[in-house]
Amino acid sequence: MKLKYFLGLFFIVIALIVIFSTFYMYKQFFKPVSQVNYPVTIYIPTGSDINTVVDTLQAKKLVKNKKLFLLLAEKKNYTNKIKPGKYVISKPININNLINLLRSGRQTPVNVTFNARIRDYRTLAKRLAKNIEPTEDEVYKYLTDNNFIKSLGFNRQTFFAMFIPNTYQVYWNISAKDLILRIKKEYNKFWSSNNRKAKARKIGLSQVQVSTLASIVCKETTKDDEKPVIAGVYMNRLHKGIPLQADPTVIFANKAWNAKRVTKKMLETDSPYNTYKYKGLPPGPICIPDIASIDAVLNYQKHNYLYFCAKEDFSGYHNFAKTLSEHLQNAKRYQRKLNQLKIYK
Repeated sequence: MKLKYFLGLFFIVIALIVIFSTFYMYKQFFKPVSQVNYPVTIYIPTGSDINTVVDTLQAKKLVKNKKLFLLLAEKKNYTNKIKPGKYVISKPININNLINLLRSGRQTPVNVTFNARIRDYRTLAKRLAKNIEPTEDEVYKYLTDNNFIKSLGFNRQTFFAMFIPNTYQVYWNISAKDLILRIKKEYNKFWSSNNRKAKARKIGLSQVQVSTLASIVCKETTKDDEKPVIAGVYMNRLHKGIPLQADPTVIFANKAWNAKRVTKKMLETDSPYNTYKYKGLPPGPICIPDIASIDAVLNYQKHNYLYFCAKEDFSGYHNFAKTLSEHLQNAKRYQRKLNQLKIYK
């Protein structure tokens, strides 16, 4: 009788242990993780194993009991389905749903943004890599790979034309190559909209030539309302076979990025980008042009101006002239102001 009593008691205790253990585990798995400041951002690097994931989650205080997490991760086969990426958890989440999220690969996109006026590939690589997993060097490798660039229909001198300044939503773990292919896709979409291809044909320029001229316009002024007028000046010069004589191209040829004015010595530099020495457009863009400058070229203002010079009030606007004598008077006023301010280079 006693044996049956103790056996019964033993099984009751075991049953209670199982019940309480099950309840404890259920509570651990399904109770939202507290004492965490939401939102929480998690980065799972490419090639991570389950231990790296757990370490990341523990660092964010989302996992307290590593063994219980691994037990559920194994049961859900997450250990074999680790997906890299950036995950943003905006509200309290339990371990079960956390594993479901990470296993599903439902990432939060990141923004890749680059502005106009960038004039070297190292700076562009730095901007592109800012919010993604690939490093600046990995991006730079593709930006300067001649065979890869050629496969996209460009060369090193024209490649800047492909980069349309904008904000691109991508996943954090996108490869450097896929990022640039995405930008190429957006470039194609850009030129297929607003009749841009037809407008380029109408004014007698290729897409790259439009971007090349737009890069000069972009460097000449930040005033969007004035850009079509400046584009018109350069188109008039191209039509008449007159050298563009664009100061920004001379600055580019000399790599004199901090120059406040173009000197006689700079004008003597022998470079295809020196539009004082060589007629026509330079070999490619001198910077990444903004959309306003591209559209300004495509919709350039028709007029008879052949010259322009910065206004002496330093407003950022320009004085335009139809004749050289008129232009020289405008230039003299501006140069006089520079001399007064002791700006000589």
